[in-house]
Amino acid sequence: MISERQEKLLDFLIREYIATAEPVSSLALKKIINLDVCGATIRNDLQALTEEGYIKQPHTSAGRIPTEKAYKHFAERIKKQRENEFENFIFRQIKFAHEEMAKEMEMMQELMHNLENDNLFEILTTIEIWHKKNQN
Repeated sequence: MISERQEKLLDFLIREYIATAEPVSSLALKKIINLDVCGATIRNDLQALTEEGYIKQPHTSAGRIPTEKAYKHFAERIKKQRENEFENFIFRQIKFAHEEMAKEMEMMQELMHNLENDNLFEILTTIEIWHKKNQN
């Protein structure tokens, strides 16, 4: 299991590697991410990610590159984020529809009340308001 900071490092490492197709150094990551940690902490986290199989180092003096495991992890995270965004969108749409139906029900109750009281003027006024609202 990787920590939140390691997750962030991995995310930026993958994005940088995709953008440049060059191994990414700990110094480059420190500049990109702007974390409040020293370079040694970043190197320790990169070592942990290497041990977990998420990244590898082509040779000793090179930066790190993502592995297939890292790409799969990255893709799953993006997929989950999109699913959450879609769920939030659906929830907002349902909430909006519910609010609109509540307004319509309130208007129908007002119409029924006026109908029971034989108040034709109020009925026609309510219907006119409803028509104007639904024309937009």
